[in-house]
Amino acid sequence: MTTGTLRLATRGSDLALRQAAGVRDEISTRRRDVELVEVETRGDRLDEELITELGRTGAFVRALDEHVLAGDVDAAVHSLKDMPTEMPDGLVVAAVGERAPAGDALVTRDGGDLADLPRGSVVGTSSLRRKAQVLAERPDLEVLPLRGNVDTRIQKLIAPDLQAEHERRVEAEANEKGEAAEFRETDDEYERSVEEWFDDLTEFQRGALEHEVDHEYDAIVLAEAGLRRSDLFYRDEYEVERLDRADHVPAPGQGAVAVTASDPDVIEAIRSAMDHEPTRVATSVERTVLSELGGGCIAPIGVNALVQGEHVSTRVRVLSADGDTEVAANRDLPLRTHREAAAEFADSLREQGAAELIQAAKRSAETETAKRAEEGDA
Repeated sequence: MTTGTLRLATRGSDLALRQAAGVRDEISTRRRDVELVEVETRGDRLDEELITELGRTGAFVRALDEHVLAGDVDAAVHSLKDMPTEMPDGLVVAAVGERAPAGDALVTRDGGDLADLPRGSVVGTSSLRRKAQVLAERPDLEVLPLRGNVDTRIQKLIAPDLQAEHERRVEAEANEKGEAAEFRETDDEYERSVEEWFDDLTEFQRGALEHEVDHEYDAIVLAEAGLRRSDLFYRDEYEVERLDRADHVPAPGQGAVAVTASDPDVIEAIRSAMDHEPTRVATSVERTVLSELGGGCIAPIGVNALVQGEHVSTRVRVLSADGDTEVAANRDLPLRTHREAAAEFADSLREQGAAELIQAAKRSAETETAKRAEEGDA
């Protein structure tokens, strides 16, 4: 396909639209327009329950790919870490774009890293992998579920402080109108009215005020790539600390954007325009290890690969859900046979005990699913 309009499916979240817009800019030419088509997915309709409790990947992926296979659109844009390792018949990964930073980041209101959090602090995350890795380093912390778009998660972190401040100001203003007018005289901080204070807030802070927060989080962990693509890495309302990828090993494909397609002409046009070979090789290694281990999204598995000359430096970490037990290893895989070498690496990890950890995670997920089903029937 060299001319005409290419229809590109995407989810409607802010991050998904930003990623799709980046792909559109890369593959557009003077002779080929690209139109973004928003598609609602099953994952978009879920409540605050963890996606991982579905027991499988693809909650955000399948609906988009179905539109590609049906011919409604020409291609679809995905976060590669969300994609199942098995592709539907007739569909291929046409291109993998150059990767953004692949690691995780810790977001706090006042700064500091994981070691600085007081004992018993509450950390929010949407990932079983992140939860296990946090607990492996800091078993004294409490890790609670946190869902939503990137901006929503951060707003839930800063919301309690803002909401408490708002309540104090409303109370102070009410006191001034009554018998406690001396409140203003003793605290210059409340010289502005509640309305004036609200007007000085950023749009991001105002959004945080609207959230109903079930838990107060001291920190949250999420992908650095999502923060950067959402223009949320640097802000005054919170602090971001990058986590060491040796311990906080990213999910396979994290930070990479992939485009799926089925038509040969479309595949060739997209691949020639945006495919980044080092990223494709690295993520191919990561996804091969994941596929061979068979963990999907229900086991805490981190795999990170980096092309370095004629080798692909690969780090794998498989943990129990509580982070107490793990199988971890590093290996330099030959570039020329990276897929075969990645499969062999996964085999050795299984023999070291990774298979038992993954099976335990699956049994735990099945138990949780059955428990929820019983509660629903009741």
